[in-house]
Amino acid sequence: MTQLMGRPILGLPDDLGSRSPFADLLVGARTALLALSVIAVPVLGLWVLTPYGDVTARGALRLACALWLLGHGAPLTRGPGGAPFTLTPLLLTAVSTGLLRRAGARAGARAPHGTGAWRAALPLGIGYLAVAALAVAECSGSEAVLAADPVTDLPVVAAVTAAGLAWGVLAGHGHPQPGLPAFLPAVLTDRLRSWAAAGWAPPRDATAALRRTAGSWLLGLLAAGGLLLTTAVALGTAGSTAAGLADGPAGVLGLLLACTLLLPNAVLWAAAYALGPGFAVGTGTTVSPVATHLGAVPEFPLFALLPTDGPGAAGQAVLAVMPLLAGVVPALLLGRAAAGRGTTRPWHPAGTALVAFAAVLTVSAAAAVAAWSAGGALGAGRMAALGPVPWQAALTAAGWSAAVVPPGALLARWLLTRTADRALPPTPAMARLTAWSTAARCPRLRRTLHDAVTRLATLHLDDT
Repeated sequence: MTQLMGRPILGLPDDLGSRSPFADLLVGARTALLALSVIAVPVLGLWVLTPYGDVTARGALRLACALWLLGHGAPLTRGPGGAPFTLTPLLLTAVSTGLLRRAGARAGARAPHGTGAWRAALPLGIGYLAVAALAVAECSGSEAVLAADPVTDLPVVAAVTAAGLAWGVLAGHGHPQPGLPAFLPAVLTDRLRSWAAAGWAPPRDATAALRRTAGSWLLGLLAAGGLLLTTAVALGTAGSTAAGLADGPAGVLGLLLACTLLLPNAVLWAAAYALGPGFAVGTGTTVSPVATHLGAVPEFPLFALLPTDGPGAAGQAVLAVMPLLAGVVPALLLGRAAAGRGTTRPWHPAGTALVAFAAVLTVSAAAAVAAWSAGGALGAGRMAALGPVPWQAALTAAGWSAAVVPPGALLARWLLTRTADRALPPTPAMARLTAWSTAARCPRLRRTLHDAVTRLATLHLDDT
């Protein structure tokens, strides 16, 4: 009786050691509804605050469904002519992907390795797509401001759902070390294994080092974009533009909501500006440190932050330093891993260079995907091209990272291995000092003295 009273009556089925596919189906639908509520609640709140709006509650809910679909990358159309509307609010994309990852991680941790994990994630995806189908059906009518098409939108939502759940399942099972592909010839496989045995290939922790190197470079570049955007907001006229465009407090809140949803897009646009190729705000326009050709743009607060001319020689020098500084920390991290800190032996310089150039390719691919996802269209004609160009962002990201990460990692590896070889050897005096610090009576003092002696014993000093 005590065990029954201690267990919640409406507990989840996995609390009892089992879970039905119907329960997973409901979890998938709940995940979709939770992601939808992130945009539906503020949209319905603005509808309530609008005093004389002619939009019904169903129209506001239909707009929230359209924005939710747009957050998955689903292309929508606007107006009677069917003008394309494909600018994805990446904040909604991050929320939906994060919720899908959490649901997939729970399913992966509960199910066994192999096909069982994917079989457990299948009902989650079906439940999520059921809510997406209802949202597409709601936005398919003629009354919708942003119209959806089931043929093109449902496959896009299904792809995002599968990617998020797969990411979660892999996170729930950990990241296994990849092996050599089975289709490689036996001669090439033996050669690769012999190189690995001779030290020409990095050890098995190279995957984690590659992930840290590429991730830190991308985070540094995003930090540079965020710094540029913050400076533009502080020095620009976005606030006064929003106050002039809005009609009352509800209008200001609506513009604030739209700018918040597009804030990650603006950071990526600013990062592309820091890289050098810049971005486009309409067909035939360019906003970059080298040249700025900008025509008439829609009245929107974020567009008020656009520069009207180039930054000048001093500004170009500052912008050129940002990608270089973003590559310093990844080079140091990779050099520290290659020096054998925490491993059995240092990497070979060839293996270090191999991981560095693999990080360059990873950064280039991530920059292309980020530029593609941050852009889109707001209509036909001139506003059909918005955002950075993917291939330009990929090439410039590869160039900046290749100029800093491989030589910086090799230099850091050489310095760390060189100083490690010149560590002070243990002496009788140092041994007596260690014993004295260990024999201290106060535990806190003993721990402090022991740490100080350990650091002193491992100082990297010259023999002279």
